[in-house]
Amino acid sequence: MLIDTTANNTAEKDAAPNNPSLRGFEVIDAAKKAIEARCPRTVSCADIVAFAARDSVALAGNNLTYKVPAGRRDGRVSNATDALNNLPSPLSNAAELVGNFSRKGLTAEDMVVLSGAHTVGRSHCSSFTNRLYGFSNASDVDPAISSAYAFLLRSICPSNSSQFVPNTTTDIDLITPAVLDNKYYLGLANNLGLFTSDQALLSNATLKKSVDEFVKSESRWKSKFAKAMVKMGSIEVLTGTQGEIRLNCRVVNSGSSAAGIELQMTTSSSGGDDDDSAEEFNEIATN
Repeated sequence: MLIDTTANNTAEKDAAPNNPSLRGFEVIDAAKKAIEARCPRTVSCADIVAFAARDSVALAGNNLTYKVPAGRRDGRVSNATDALNNLPSPLSNAAELVGNFSRKGLTAEDMVVLSGAHTVGRSHCSSFTNRLYGFSNASDVDPAISSAYAFLLRSICPSNSSQFVPNTTTDIDLITPAVLDNKYYLGLANNLGLFTSDQALLSNATLKKSVDEFVKSESRWKSKFAKAMVKMGSIEVLTGTQGEIRLNCRVVNSGSSAAGIELQMTTSSSGGDDDDSAEEFNEIATN
């Protein structure tokens, strides 16, 4: 997601799910520059992103932090289609969300836990106005959303806002938008979920059970969130001699083939180099 778009390729960062929402690339650039000055060609951009995610969680309050395995390598390919095909949509229903996460080795509970990250951040109108205008023949507004909340959102995002004011945003969590806590789940329980995908967590008994658990216990959610973040950070990582250590996070190293095929870490039990790489990633370091 860090590689820049070129004349011949639209990168992941410029795919519709990421642009203009995904920001902060200058923070990663600054971290990479500082690290390269001290430890040249040692720490990958992928590791820096994982560390930055952990530090962002810590800075969002609530004294939540966790150790991050290190040893990732950087890929050489970034295509917008990968983001389109892999990132869950805010319009997804419960079955689509569970399937999307399952394909990456994450459980339904992991999905509910990680959805709690919506307790911070903002959203563009285009991601939720489907619930505010022309929802169905029976109701213009999704009846599952609080009528007062819908009124507020319609005032922020008029029906033509995506066309005429495309950069209008609103907080995802109405209760504590700048603190990483369990209030996202409390909002859901009170019909204050913003996205279709948020509301979907209440449409399935198993998923709703997890939501109810996290409404009652912030400590349980925090513990599971830290574990789920580490688990998500281990998806399809490159290790060992796979990929490279990019010198500039925005471009592949000189001499690398941007059209090459990325190797992915597997967890098969057949032995061989892939198992060694996975073991190396788990053991190389934690930070």
